[in-house]
Amino acid sequence: MRTAVYPGSFDPITNGHLDIIKRASRVYDKVVVGVLSNKSKTPLFTAEERVDMIKRVTRELDNVEVDTFEGLLVDFAKSKNATVIVKGLRTVADFEYEFQMALLNKALNPEYETMFMMTDTKYSYISSSMVKELAGFHGDLTGFVPCDIIETIKKKYE
Repeated sequence: MRTAVYPGSFDPITNGHLDIIKRASRVYDKVVVGVLSNKSKTPLFTAEERVDMIKRVTRELDNVEVDTFEGLLVDFAKSKNATVIVKGLRTVADFEYEFQMALLNKALNPEYETMFMMTDTKYSYISSSMVKELAGFHGDLTGFVPCDIIETIKKKYE
């Protein structure tokens, strides 16, 4: 079985993230969405809330699992028996950063491959930061995040 890990903060998950998850789920037998819990950052949503939102929007994808992790991505991937790390790319700037991370992960464990997937161009400008800023000004989130989680995001700004 070919298992891939798709890591990120997903604070919150966007339509661009969901695009990558759906496409990766067609390529790999199993995709584990790894929600990074970073103690040095203060996300808008708790790790548990982020996991819940991702589970809601991927419920129709039988081969997608969602879990949290702390520490090194390669350790999380190993714990999930994954051999591939999937990274979504929107821009050249994303590539530069993710390329460095891929080389670091390869140095830490040469068995892991990183596969880059370009997000659909209609989502290439969407980021979690942009979604949070838009939500903070009570803007319409339709088209930026899955419909199932719009109310959850709005509640954070009431």
